Amino acid sequence: MERKGWSAKIVLRYALLQIPFTALVVVVLILMRKWVDLPIWFICALVALLVIKDIALYPFVWRAYDPDSPALTNRMEGARGMAIEDLHPTGYVEIGAERWQAEVIGGGPSIRRGQRVKVHGIRGLTLLVQLDTEN
Repeated sequence: MERKGWSAKIVLRYALLQIPFTALVVVVLILMRKWVDLPIWFICALVALLVIKDIALYPFVWRAYDPDSPALTNRMEGARGMAIEDLHPTGYVEIGAERWQAEVIGGGPSIRRGQRVKVHGIRGLTLLVQLDTEN
């Protein structure tokens, strides 16, 4: 399996999603200066700590910011579950403790509620399933 690393797109997405919270903290601290004597160095130090926290956490969370990550697909392929409603061709299935939207692939037969399904792929947030014949 080819190991895909960080890309500029992923780093930018992560950074842009951290900006609103950091900006909110800055605004709150500046507004607090009206009532509490906060030195400017304290505000700068707190913002620096937020940035350092974001940099320190990035190696652990970057995969969640990669929309093209094969991690979810690899984890879901081959998973088995149960149809919680009729799939003709779309409906909902339960895999583990999670409900997923699913679609019967390959023009296969409709799957009735309660029948076992097997995941063969994923498109967006929709699982591509077929009737599980290996019960």
